[in-house]
Amino acid sequence: MPDPPMITTTGARTPAVDWNARIIAEFRANAGYVAWSSEEEFAAGRPVPPRIPGFDERGMPLILVHHIGAESGRERINPLFYQPVGDAWAVFGTHGGSPRHPVWYRNLMANPQATVEAGTERVAVVARLAEGAERARLWAKEVALVPKFAEFEAAAGRQIPVVVLERVQARTVISPLPEK
Repeated sequence: MPDPPMITTTGARTPAVDWNARIIAEFRANAGYVAWSSEEEFAAGRPVPPRIPGFDERGMPLILVHHIGAESGRERINPLFYQPVGDAWAVFGTHGGSPRHPVWYRNLMANPQATVEAGTERVAVVARLAEGAERARLWAKEVALVPKFAEFEAAAGRQIPVVVLERVQARTVISPLPEK
C-alpha cells in the first residue's frame, strides 16, 4: 500500500490529502481504528485495504506517527499500519512497492524523536531501524499477517525497512488528544 500523503499540523496540505485528513479524523473518532474500505473506495485511493484476515469488524488498527520533515523542519502526520512489539510499535516502509523509501522513513531516520498516537494515547517515541534477526522476525510476522507486503518488497527491489518506535518513557502521555 502506498504511504499516505502528509498533512502538517499548521494546516498546510499536500495534494490529495483529503483522504489522509479523513483517515486521521476517523482514527481519532474511533480510538485508533479505521473502517475497512469497500473495493470501490480502495480502487479510488482510500488507503485502508479490503478486509484482511485476523482483524475484526472494527477495521484496521492504525497509529498516527508525528514526525519532523528532514528538509522542511515541519511536523508531518502519517497514519501507518503497525505491529505491536512489547511496549513499542514496528512500522514498515513498503511505499506500495516503490523502489524509493517513503518520506516518513527518511524523516524518522533524520529526526528519530517523534510522537505516536495509539488509540487515545499520545506518546513520545524514538525511532530506530530494526536490523538482522530482529528485522527478520518482525518482517516474517508482518508478511504472515499481510502477504501483500512480500509482493511490495519483491516489486521494490529493495529490502523494506522495519522501523521500531520505542517509548521514551513507558506510558508517558505528553499531551491530551483533541476532543472528538
